[in-house]
Amino acid sequence: MERKSVAGTIRNRERSKEKFLDAVGKILRTKGYTALKINDIAATAGVDKKMIYTYFGGINDLIDEYIRSQDYWSKMTIDEVRKIKPRLDDGGKAFMEEMLLTQYDYVYKNKEAQKLLLWRLSEPRKALRKLTDTQEENGEYIFNLMIDSYFEDRCEDFRAILAIMVSGLYYLNMYAEINGSVFCGIDVNTLKGRDKIKGAVSFLLKQSYDNL
Repeated sequence: MERKSVAGTIRNRERSKEKFLDAVGKILRTKGYTALKINDIAATAGVDKKMIYTYFGGINDLIDEYIRSQDYWSKMTIDEVRKIKPRLDDGGKAFMEEMLLTQYDYVYKNKEAQKLLLWRLSEPRKALRKLTDTQEENGEYIFNLMIDSYFEDRCEDFRAILAIMVSGLYYLNMYAEINGSVFCGIDVNTLKGRDKIKGAVSFLLKQSYDNL
């Protein structure tokens, strides 16, 4: 009975933690990051606010854990890349194409991720800075593993192209959500429009690999 009681306690703890994390996401999605107050988070979660301190150590630690759980490139850890076992003989072309197109769809569907991107541009926060550092660390592993040796002395040129592509895909999704869906005459909220953008990503990658 004691073993079952311990297991039940662990399950309850995990459920409560998930409720808090979901509450942060709901508030961020509907009201923005300025509305992330401890009483509102607890009320939205339906869990005593004291449990935020018990499970996370405080509201800042709760928010920091939520931030880490939502970012696309932070999830692409070194361990995850190793699990995928990407092709190396093509200089990472197939892998990068899949990652960019997946990022594009992920941010489009994930409103919380869009809010996090806006938050990162709006104010300094230690966890948001850590997010950027983690992205760079993961990205550096990918570059060193498959890309830099392929492009050799042109590797920085390719990095610059990727910087524009990654940030551009982020921007298109946020723009479509906030200011209207037509950009350069393409409706990026339609399947046809999004396919055009994806086609452009594939074209730019091919041109880069063929001509750099």
